[in-house]
Amino acid sequence: MSEIDDIDHRILRLLREDGRRTFSEMAAEIGLSVAAVKRRVDRLREIGVITGFTVQIDYAKLGWGIEAFTELSYPGTTPVSEIVRTAIDVTEVQEVYTIAGDPDALVHVRVRDLGHLQHVIDRLRRAGNVTGTKTLMVLGSWTRDAPAHRVAPGAPPGATSGTASRGPRMG
Repeated sequence: MSEIDDIDHRILRLLREDGRRTFSEMAAEIGLSVAAVKRRVDRLREIGVITGFTVQIDYAKLGWGIEAFTELSYPGTTPVSEIVRTAIDVTEVQEVYTIAGDPDALVHVRVRDLGHLQHVIDRLRRAGNVTGTKTLMVLGSWTRDAPAHRVAPGAPPGATSGTASRGPRMG
């Protein structure tokens, strides 16, 4: 793996704060030329440290404001691939984490309302070899890498919350 130095870490921090930050803005803040910053970002992409750029969406404004995590339990002989298949066709499922211990998986869901959540949980319960579920409602969240304007109330000072969009702009 290529050496990642302090300047690379500073570039990554700047991109985590605002993925649309221009190379010029980063160069001015770090004290490098625009070309040097671009070369470093390109290298970080080539070696797989930067895997892409994304957009943060306010799902509540789209009518999908309720988040929950549902624990799924399976018989001990269930292959991990089947655990993931349980949720792959449920569009409300955002992520599936297979985990060691009990439960076997943690499923992140996003829904419109509590009735919708009940429907999603019922679908997950009927899928595959699910032997039990437990659902935890999200009241709020904080993410270290999210934009500062999205920080949850009461988050640690200086905390920021996701990645932003599209990637650095030239200029």
